[in-house]
Formats: sequence, C-alpha cells, structure tokens
Amino acid sequence: MRLTRYFLPVLRETPSEAQIVSHRYMLRAGMIKQASAGIYSWLPLGYKVLRRIEQIVHEEQVRAGHIPMLMPTLQSADLWRESGRYDDYGQEMLRVSDRHGRDMLYGPTNEELITDIFRSHVSSYKDLPLTLYHIQWKFRDEIRPRFGVMRGREFLMKDGYNFDLTKDDALHAYNRHLVSYLRTYERMGLQAIPMRADGGPIGGDYTHEFLVLADTGESEVFYDAEITDLKFGDRAIDYDSVEACQAVLEEFTSRYARTDETHDEAVFAEVPEARRRVARGIEVGQIFYFGTKYSEAMGATVQGPDGAQVPVHMGSHGIGVSRLLGAIIEANHDENGIIWPEGVTPFHCGIVNLKQGDDDADAACESLYQALVGKGLEPLYDDRNERAGGKFATMDLIGLPWRITVGPRGLKNGVVELTSRRTGESEELPPEAAVAKVAAIYEGR
Repeated sequence: MRLTRYFLPVLRETPSEAQIVSHRYMLRAGMIKQASAGIYSWLPLGYKVLRRIEQIVHEEQVRAGHIPMLMPTLQSADLWRESGRYDDYGQEMLRVSDRHGRDMLYGPTNEELITDIFRSHVSSYKDLPLTLYHIQWKFRDEIRPRFGVMRGREFLMKDGYNFDLTKDDALHAYNRHLVSYLRTYERMGLQAIPMRADGGPIGGDYTHEFLVLADTGESEVFYDAEITDLKFGDRAIDYDSVEACQAVLEEFTSRYARTDETHDEAVFAEVPEARRRVARGIEVGQIFYFGTKYSEAMGATVQGPDGAQVPVHMGSHGIGVSRLLGAIIEANHDENGIIWPEGVTPFHCGIVNLKQGDDDADAACESLYQALVGKGLEPLYDDRNERAGGKFATMDLIGLPWRITVGPRGLKNGVVELTSRRTGESEELPPEAAVAKVAAIYEGR
C-alpha cells in the first residue's frame, strides 16, 4: 500500500479523553474513532490488526478440532428466561423489543443460543464430543466505559462451547482450550498467564482467566515468578490425547497464579518470598467448565450408551479479540509509539523514501515495494512529499516492526538501511538482501 493512497488520519496531539497508552496510540495512529461512549469505528489500520488477530484465533481453534459457525447479535429473551439468566444478568444487558412487542436482547454471551442449537440437532452420544465457536460482536452496557477498546461497550469476542457426555470428557475439552489459548497468545507476541479465577455470571467450578501483565491492568494479580519463564513455543501437541493436554495444564497451572478475586494469602505465603510477585494484569480470555447448568435448565440431553437420556456437560471459552489490540499495545510500546509483534502487524514492513521525486530513489523504492509484494508480504510505502523526520515519526507511531530507508547517499553505495522498530538497530544492506532478510523473518508465520 502506498501511503498517499491510504486512509491514515494520524493525530499530532493526544486527545484529552485518552487515559492509558493503548487508547492514546490507537487514536493518534488513526486506528479507531469513537462513535459514542464505549463504541468505536475501526479505521483501516486498526481493522487490519483486528483481522490479523481474528485469523490467528481461527487458525488455532481449527487446529484444536473446534468448528466455526456464526450466531446473531440479537437474541430472544425467551431463551434467557429458560436458563434463568434474563433477570439475573443485570443492567449490563441491553434489552430491546421489536415492533411486535417481543422481548429481545443484544447478546453479551451465547450459552443459551448455542444450547438451543445443540438440543435441536443432536440427540445421541455418538455425535459427541462437539465444540462449536464463533467470533462475533457483543454488547455489555458498562456503567463507565473507559480505556478505549480495553473496556468498551461493544466488542469483538471469540466464544466457543463444548458439549460432552461426561465430566471427564468436558474437562479434557477444558484442557484442550487452555493449550490452544497458550498457542494463540504466543503467536501474537504475548505471554498470557492462566490464573485461577471467579466464574461470575456465567458460572462454573473450573475457570481460568488469561492475563497479560501490564501496569494499566484492571486486575490485581498474585503469582509465582517462575510462571513467567514458561513458554509453550512451537511444540507439537496431540489435542486428542488426554494425557498430553493434561500435562500442559499441570505445567502452566501448578504454580501459584490468581486474580484478586480468588487470591488466598495463606497459600501465596507458601511460595518462596523471592518468587512472590504482585502486579496488574489485563484479562484477554477465560475458560469455564460449568457442567450441566444450562443443559438441565434447557433440556439439552442425548441418549447415552445405555439408552437413557442424560444432560450433556458443557463449558464456554472466550477470547477478547478487540480487547487484545489494547493489551498488545500496552505490552509493546515506547515513548514514540506502538511496537507491533510480527504476528499481528498491519503491514510487514515500511518503506521510507528520503527524497521523493528523485528518479533513483523513486525507482529503488518501487523496486523494493514490488519485491516485497512478490514475497507475499504487505509493505507500506511512505511516498508522501514530506520531511524525513515526519516520515520517521509516522512509522514509529504506527509501529511497523521493520523499516527500509532509501536515500540518494545510500544508493550511491548500493545499499539501503534496514531498521528494527523494537531494538532501534540499523544495518546497511543491498536492496535485495534487505528484502530477503525481511521475508525470512516472516517465513512460516
């Protein structure tokens, strides 16, 4: 993409309403624009990152054997009355009526709707196990929306639901989700720590939240420092193996890590003092096992091996897709702007032309641009007729991981400059070598 043809409404000044880093940079980098309190339009740059994150989530869910679908944003209140949650959920639920006076709601979650789908189409244990998921917009009428996409009213979420014959089967689904989430977050350049959490209005005896450590996190967290040394990496995992998934769960949850809601000071005191940590965390996902809570209330049963009808065991598993943008920025920035991890960057590389209008510089930039596109990458070419300082400031603000700088002086020596946004280190390379190095970085991502 050439910047002169792109819509990138960069702001020089920080809007007064932005209180945390991610909100400031998302506004300044032209990623979002507030439509009303807690509701945002996603502008092209922000939308690209949102779709990158969504794609990673999809890939890891499918890798784990989960099946994508799509449910509507509006739901019938009757389903929620069946489960008993319509009146209990509180004022966060946006309740509306259609022209016929039927009570509707803008879905904050989908346990009822997915249970209704399941009971309509599945009647035998032979069709289990089954995990369905979707990525859809949700709405929760926060009393005080703030911090941009971190605590908005409208948000994009992946929510998945498993249906199993027994509790043991459902706990394997729980473990499978934990493993897939670890892979998902690490691909985005994040370390999201699974922490024992509270079930809240969804319910459930087994639940872990995934939190990214950040000073601006809403939750106070208590953990054993050893957990920050754990990495899932690119290890192979058999998602059908109960033993393999259980081993990962034990590896990542055996050390103390809890939110303030479930913190136990006596248990925390058993952690060696040198390893005890208290910090802030941003929740980016949560997994639940809640047994037969919804299936019993709504009649979601299957015929078991002995012919008897039994309620299925269920769990729900969510990832805050739009919230992740804020979390990634909170964990990856400096005083000049965002620093995108390679896995989610909107453009793979920036090209800065130091002397727009110079025949040699223009030709070299065009050649670099075409070469990167030919490697399957998306470069952003700053072809504006502006000062070099302004171009560098824009690139730093929007946070592309790599920048190739082209100028007449370097071209006389047959080189361009390749710069890492994260480290600030630069090296001079022939243009074709710079392209090859950038392509190698993204190979396999």
